[in-house]
Parts: sequence; C-alpha cells; structure tokens
Amino acid sequence: MKTIDWRGVFPAVTTKLKPDFSLDLEAIRAGIERLIDARVAGLVMMGMVGENAQLDPEEKFAVLRTAVETARGRVPVLSGLAETSTQRACAYADEAQKLGIAGFMVFPGLTYRSDARETVQFYRTVARATELPLLLYNNPRGYGVDLTPDIVEQLLAEPNIVALKEESYDITRVTDLITRFGDRLNVVCGVDDMILESAVLGVTSWVSGMANAVPEVSVKLLELASAGDYAKARELYRVLTPLYHLDTEVKLVQHIKLAEHMMTGSSEAMKPPRLPLAGKERERTMEITRKTLAGLRALGY
Repeated sequence: MKTIDWRGVFPAVTTKLKPDFSLDLEAIRAGIERLIDARVAGLVMMGMVGENAQLDPEEKFAVLRTAVETARGRVPVLSGLAETSTQRACAYADEAQKLGIAGFMVFPGLTYRSDARETVQFYRTVARATELPLLLYNNPRGYGVDLTPDIVEQLLAEPNIVALKEESYDITRVTDLITRFGDRLNVVCGVDDMILESAVLGVTSWVSGMANAVPEVSVKLLELASAGDYAKARELYRVLTPLYHLDTEVKLVQHIKLAEHMMTGSSEAMKPPRLPLAGKERERTMEITRKTLAGLRALGY
C-alpha cells in the first residue's frame, strides 16, 4: 500500500472553470504550481471546495490527470470520492487509482443519511475496492453522518483506512481520537478556523479551503504551531481567522474563489446552481480579504 506523510497543509484545491463552465486545465495547472511553490504537503482535488458533486465523471478524471501530470511526484495528489451509491463509489475508486493518484478523501454516500451500520458497511466496501490509503471525511453538519470514535474503531479493521478529516466542530474529538487510536489514525484538521486549536492538541496535517487564497501564510501558521511557537502562531492566526471563518459558511466555495481571485486574478466561475457572490455578500468577503492582507503586511508577511 502507498503511504502518505500526514504532515503539513493539504489544500482542498478549487477547480478552475471557464466562463462556459468547462474545465480550465491551464488555470488548474497554474494553481497547482502556485500551491507547490508555497510548500504545501499535498493536494486534495475535488473535495467540496473542488465542486466534486457538480462534475461529471470525465471531468473528474481530466482534473486528476492534470493534477498528477503537473505535480510530477513532488507532492501526493488525492482525489475526493463523493458518490451517491456504494457501487458508484467503488467504480470511481477503481478507475481513479489507475491515474497514479496517492489516495482518496472519501465522503459518506451523498444524498442519504446512513445510520451507523450502513456507514460502516459503505466505508468498508469502498476500502476493499482499492489498495490506496483513505482519508475519511467527517462533516456531520454538511452530510448528516457522524463518524464517531465508536464507528471509527470498527472501520480501522480495514488497513488502508489511515486518516480522518475531522470537521465535527467539536474540538474535544481531536483528543478523544488521538487518545483512543494513537498512531493507527492520522487525525487531520478539516476546519480552517480550528487549526491552531487542533495543532495544540497534536494534529500535524490540515485539509484547508482558504489555503487556496493564502497558501504561504497557511503553511507558515501550521509550521509555527507544530514547532510550539504559539506566540507567533497566535499573532498570525488572529489576522487570518476572519478569512478562515468564511471556510465554514454554506457559500464557502464562493468565498474561497473570490478571495483567490483577489490574490491571483483566477476566475470565480463555478458550476451552477452556485453563483458568484453579489451585493453585500460580495463586499463583505472582499473587505475581510483586504483587511487580512493589510494585517499580514503589518506582520511582515
């Protein structure tokens, strides 16, 4: 089985689109190069931020091929795996692993709130459909399925289930998971505005949405926290937190794409029904982004 070094920032990469909503592969390549230049630890393509559920299968595979070809082994490339049935999830895993990716971030089955027994069966079946390592995506707010420690214990019977993106918004879960499972499970922060708290509790990796907009300082923040330099980490975190809060809102994709546009000029286009922010919503995100940049400059970043 391939292994992944679960240390550092793994951006949930935005999927760049043209005005007609087709893939902009050149922009995807440019975005990946920018993230790698910022020293990210890996790339998570087509998570929620990457609009996985809105892409058709051929678009998903085109994104993965582009990412693998662009990364050239410099960092691991993971694919989001978000399907509406176990059969489709297994079929996707089988095809995607042929493209040379390093692993999967696996959502629960979409559109259905499975109970504990169904959730365990779903993840076990997907795990057995691939030899690649799996990062389980725990976001009960977004998907109505909570991977509690008791459920996780059952799932760890599958050797390639190696990590959990913890997004329950309950910081005590981090300690509970680390205490219970130790080195068997890599606990990954999945909430931008809880990264410092998570790092203090021992988390060393972070799947971040807003790192698309501010990759260098996001990498620096986790490095400071991991090194125990909490004074400097707090100083930087206080500047970044208003921007990171936007990663937790329903329109996180719109917020992230707008902030990224302000940083790089990249397109805000996204698959409908999502639409770019407008009016007061847009002005609020732009003002938060401007204040964040001013704060970073004041700190010397």
